[in-house]
Amino acid sequence: MKLGDRVAVLAPASPFDREVFNRGVDELRSIGFEPVFDDSVFSRREYVAGSAKHRAVALRAAWRDPEIRGVFTVRGGYGSSQLLPLLDVSEVRDDPKPFIGCSDLTALLIYLTTHCGTVGFHGPMLVNLAEHNAGYDRTSLLECVTSASSLGELRPDGVESLRNGEASGTLLGGTLTQLLASLSTPFAFDPPPGYVLFLDDVGEKPYRIDRMLTQVRQAGLLEAASAVVCAEFPGCSNENGLDVRSVVAELLEGFPGPVLFGFPSGHTSGPTLTLPFGVTARVTSGVRPGLIIDEAAVQ
Repeated sequence: MKLGDRVAVLAPASPFDREVFNRGVDELRSIGFEPVFDDSVFSRREYVAGSAKHRAVALRAAWRDPEIRGVFTVRGGYGSSQLLPLLDVSEVRDDPKPFIGCSDLTALLIYLTTHCGTVGFHGPMLVNLAEHNAGYDRTSLLECVTSASSLGELRPDGVESLRNGEASGTLLGGTLTQLLASLSTPFAFDPPPGYVLFLDDVGEKPYRIDRMLTQVRQAGLLEAASAVVCAEFPGCSNENGLDVRSVVAELLEGFPGPVLFGFPSGHTSGPTLTLPFGVTARVTSGVRPGLIIDEAAVQ
């Protein structure tokens, strides 16, 4: 994928505001891509952007089109998991191309990485691009999807070590609610041993974060991980002062590897960084904790 390429703009999940969509498309053009979409992207069926079949057909068409070199998504919300039974693994493997999204799009990132064996990008959607520099980090996005070199060190301000150490493995994960929703389905999050677990979420009360992290542990997902990187979890503290960071720190207290908190990817209070899922990454703690992406995400 390179600047000037045609990229599909799809809505695999919820419907969206047309003005925000237009601003996001304009930003894609300003970056240097040629966004491609038709009126079907504006379909609406209550809380999803058209029927599951309609959305799956659009995604598969983008993947089969050799002139489309990447896929950007409009927003999360709900509905991505409805597409999974309607997709074809062979189409993805025959022509791997960058797919960029987060939040509810975690369902598709799981499918791409742990079921198709390709790379997926936990990065900005059009709702982020519409906010320009305030909504996303352009450098990490372009380096991830257009460069044949590894992304290298990511040590953003505000990241802290809850548990010290250093570990490496395949970087995988996404929004906590979607990871858990996949379990016990044919499309379950099933990472390899020693992987690096990235966790993100937004607007969940502390007791719900506790419940979900407890399920992560009981499902064996923590035991298989070499490190845990937590995003900012905005809106997950409560009005009584219970801090989500404290909840996470307590629940991961016995984890044997490094644990970071506050990494700005996915749901963030500022520009969201793009991370390549499915490549090798190292987690380091210390004075400037962060991620080191050791493997190129695109050829």
